[in-house]
Amino acid sequence: MAEYRVKYVLAAKLVNELVEAADELMLNKTIARYRRFDLLCIDELGYMELDKRGADLLFQVLTDREETASVAIASNESFGGWTKTFTEPRLCAAIVDRLTFNATIIETGTSSYRMAQGRGKPQTGETA
Repeated sequence: MAEYRVKYVLAAKLVNELVEAADELMLNKTIARYRRFDLLCIDELGYMELDKRGADLLFQVLTDREETASVAIASNESFGGWTKTFTEPRLCAAIVDRLTFNATIIETGTSSYRMAQGRGKPQTGETA
């Protein structure tokens, strides 16, 4: 409504897209496409371990946007737990550093919105 360009993407999908783009020698073009958005929302970061290549490529996107465009990350994992996603400690620290510099961090707790919405509804096979 405010005419901001926003892109929502799952972390795994973004990393897969970056790996494919790198394989096809289209990485710069793909990173430039993500640069056009005013806000890049990356969901489900921290759910899966990224190999070194995928983590490096994600780092490139984050570095490219640093101090020029906004990034919103959704994760049920605390920063301390990101070492399971980014297995190289220096890269993990660099990513956390990029994301937290001049950032607003909103901790919403550990309750799942989806689980809360599902409570009170009949489960599969149950009757209301």
